[in-house]
Amino acid sequence: MASENLGEFLTGNKIQNSPYSINMLREVYCQVLCQVTLTKVEAHTLGTHIKYGYHNNWIIDNLPGASVGLTGTGQHQTHYAGGFPIGFIAQDTKETFVYNHFNILLEYHNPEGKEGHRVVGFAVEPMSISHKYSGGYVWDGESSEGFTKPLEACAANTHMDRSSITGFQRVAPDENIIYTYDVTWKYSETAWASRWDVYLSEDHMVPAQVHWYSITNSILVVLFLSLLVVSILVRNLRRDIAGYNAMSALTDEEKEEEAEESGWKLVHADVFRPPSNSPMMYCIMVGSGCQIGLCAFFTVCCSAVGFLSPARRGSLMTATLVFYMLCGCLAGYVSSRVYKSFRGRQWQLCTLLTATAFPGLCFFTFIFFNTILAFFRSTASVPFLDLVIVAAMWCCVSIPLVFLGAYFGYKQESIEFPTVTSTIARAVPEPSFFMKPIVGISLAGMVPFAAAYVELFFIMTSLWMDQFYYVFGFTLVVYIILLVTCAEVTVLLCYYQLCAENHRWWWFAFFSAGSTAAYTFVYSFFWFRSLEASKMLITYMLYFGYMFLICTAMFLVTGAVGSLTSLWFIRKIFGTIKVD
Repeated sequence: MASENLGEFLTGNKIQNSPYSINMLREVYCQVLCQVTLTKVEAHTLGTHIKYGYHNNWIIDNLPGASVGLTGTGQHQTHYAGGFPIGFIAQDTKETFVYNHFNILLEYHNPEGKEGHRVVGFAVEPMSISHKYSGGYVWDGESSEGFTKPLEACAANTHMDRSSITGFQRVAPDENIIYTYDVTWKYSETAWASRWDVYLSEDHMVPAQVHWYSITNSILVVLFLSLLVVSILVRNLRRDIAGYNAMSALTDEEKEEEAEESGWKLVHADVFRPPSNSPMMYCIMVGSGCQIGLCAFFTVCCSAVGFLSPARRGSLMTATLVFYMLCGCLAGYVSSRVYKSFRGRQWQLCTLLTATAFPGLCFFTFIFFNTILAFFRSTASVPFLDLVIVAAMWCCVSIPLVFLGAYFGYKQESIEFPTVTSTIARAVPEPSFFMKPIVGISLAGMVPFAAAYVELFFIMTSLWMDQFYYVFGFTLVVYIILLVTCAEVTVLLCYYQLCAENHRWWWFAFFSAGSTAAYTFVYSFFWFRSLEASKMLITYMLYFGYMFLICTAMFLVTGAVGSLTSLWFIRKIFGTIKVD
């Protein structure tokens, strides 16, 4: 077995050596590989795997094998990701056939000024052929004579072509399946350094203009929203602040003659009151969101500059784990600073939950799914040793770093608020329908989701359809736009809530920005229909289980951004007015 890294194991990639013999520039014509006689159980198992769309994924010199096949109109078509199917089912007779012959197509290049050749292209054309030996010879599958005897469907020194196939290889009990392969070498002008380009672009199947459309759509959304926020907030805040400060300069008699105050200044004694519901959980979620958000930023940046190329299998997953652990310091620091401002006393419990809540949810969900996959003997199951390594990284690196960040956070001075919180909380008046918090939360996530949904489609396709994703520069721009949009929407909605004399903004800000994840999760239900997945229960469990974890992480990131931005905004506006 070839060596793999931790990231490959966690993504379900296990590499094994094959019995195919391939030598540089050596053509192979219909070489017999082996013979398999199917039992009743084996025939049923193979037929089930063909029915559920199982694929072979081959690698030569670190290049994945592209799949060469025919479209419905008979045109040759090449797919560069996802491997090739192990068989097919006839549409008319519903009979199952297995691919037992493979045309291995290899391209090579001669580097200038250097000796030798380099592999720069690799594709596989699978075929189903009902092989029979010439002259009625029957092979026992073991004697060396069977490897050299001619087959009826194979011509001497000629590569196999689809037009010469007279019958397909059925999948049935007691069927003798003879596996064969051809190797074809072809010179290519593609340099070794750029051999991955065709894989990343899928031979330009998706035009680059689509990604530019995504960026344009996102930029227009954020520009429109920014202009809206500036026009509303700046105009209204200037008027409000000038009015409040002018009011504070009047004498008591003049104040009585003025109309009663209204607006956000009335909640100055309650606006910085800690949330009445689960303040510790609020701090934990904000800290966890900052950790995940910074981890995602570093990972996307490294991918955008080429450090995490798909050519380095498993590097993206490994880098994500490393960055997530290192960002644990930020999670502990942020949660401790916010919890200290709430005058919380159980700082040990807060720090421990910050270090274990979201990672624990992910780890035990992963363990649950991995147990099921191991029960099905799936190659996607992760070996026990790698699970121990991940657990050790979590317990010995991530958790101590969270406590280290919390230590420095509690050593800092408490966050200063510009107003003094009263002893008794102010009653919140009954809002109108559109000012109800649940309405604002439900609508807030629509704008950030609209700014990112086009690029989200390509990310989902890469994640679940095993396509190569490489336009991380676009992803970085969309990610920043998503966070900016969440911040702007949350600030605007919090301002209107304060104007309606609702001082309970902490959880409102978090859920308003985090509702973007709810839209993403709902979108995943509609996108699942295009996946054309198998009807197995485990398929639904894996897809919606992992999408729930992804959307939970997105909820924490966007919620943390919305909350911290709103905290900064509210401190700013209440620091500019004079309060008695």
